[in-house]
Amino acid sequence: MDLPESFTQILKQKRKLLKIGLSTLSALLIGGTLFYFSADIKKSLQASLVASEKPLELGSFPVTVPTLKYGFAIDTFQVLEKTIEPGQFLADILLAQQLDYPSIDKIVANSAGVFDVRRLRVGKPYTILTKDSTQQAEYLIYEPNVYEYVVFELKEDKKVTRHEREITTEVRSAAGTLETSLWNAIVGQGLSYDLAAKMEDALQWSIDFHHLQKDDEFKLVYDQEFIEGKEVGIGQVHAAYYKTGENEYHAIFYDNGKTDGYYDLEGRPMKRGFLKSPVKYSRISSYYNLNRFHPILKRRRPHYGTDYAAPYGTPIYAVGDGVVIKASYTKGNGNFVKIKHDDTYQTQYLHMQKFAKGISSGVHVKQGQVIGYVGSTGLATGPHVCFRFWKNGKQVNHLNLKFPPAKPLPDEDMPRFTELRDKYMALLEKAHPVKVEDNDASLAAENGNP
Repeated sequence: MDLPESFTQILKQKRKLLKIGLSTLSALLIGGTLFYFSADIKKSLQASLVASEKPLELGSFPVTVPTLKYGFAIDTFQVLEKTIEPGQFLADILLAQQLDYPSIDKIVANSAGVFDVRRLRVGKPYTILTKDSTQQAEYLIYEPNVYEYVVFELKEDKKVTRHEREITTEVRSAAGTLETSLWNAIVGQGLSYDLAAKMEDALQWSIDFHHLQKDDEFKLVYDQEFIEGKEVGIGQVHAAYYKTGENEYHAIFYDNGKTDGYYDLEGRPMKRGFLKSPVKYSRISSYYNLNRFHPILKRRRPHYGTDYAAPYGTPIYAVGDGVVIKASYTKGNGNFVKIKHDDTYQTQYLHMQKFAKGISSGVHVKQGQVIGYVGSTGLATGPHVCFRFWKNGKQVNHLNLKFPPAKPLPDEDMPRFTELRDKYMALLEKAHPVKVEDNDASLAAENGNP
């Protein structure tokens, strides 16, 4: 049966509308579903981000922290630790690690300007690093001192590098009372004797360390140096105090960026025109004496100097700036050096074992510079330096001389200096002297008295 044309058109329109409706409904259903799940995804992502911001719980994972040494993860190597033996050279060590001569020659050549391989010292430690997968050594590390090490690369480029260890410091204080000797007062407390040398450096222009007395007191504020948590040495001494009899001396270290040194409590330099002594760690064996009995000539003869007894080879220092006017030898004086400091003062140093490198007539020297070494040349019964002092052309007893104080710090430095002085003085006040008993040492021996 044929439908009317009008009815057929109406049916087509309804079908079209139905299709549109179904399409719209599908789109709505899909869109709603995506919206629903995207919201869940968004929430999940947000939760993940928040979780990622929380600290990582390492307890849940086996974490191995590598041990770093010499700049290497030392746990990844086989480690062989040894010390230099008598007569052992770098080539001996490297040959034992299967290196051939061309490789050794290259390493020696690359060492130039970095480290003198001829300066390996007996007893110094060295380390060989070898990878687990091979028996051929990869690195040799030599330690010339506690503060640095040298790395020799044994493969590839054969590079040689020198490294300084990181030093940390801690401010400490120490104090003591002399019962028997300065050495015992310091070492007897378990402290480093380097503190005595540092204290002498700070106070050497004010105190004659060859005339110490029982019950003298000292206090120090200093930096204790550490490397990898171990004590390795004494750093800067910031403040020093010494009391002998009724006299008290203070030294405060100050650095303004241009110059540095020790100053008294008023900001005057501790450094004077002359040191108290030309030799450290010595004793006075004979004084200036115009009626002395000469131990070799066996007759009375004026002794115009002060004798400082010390072991052979002990450094002798110029007590002040000046010009060497003679470095020579005579039968009586042995090897000697004479220095002109200015138009008023001259000093002379007798019986030297030898002169320091570069010391000759006409050479300018600085205070504290090594000019020679203790010996017994000339008329001498043992190792010592006879120290003589001229004032206006006449030999005098330098122990009795008084020199004017130096000028204080500039006014612009005083606020900063005063701040440091007060800080370290407070630390000195807190340090309480410790008395150490020791029957094996004596101030008499330290001062050169029988």
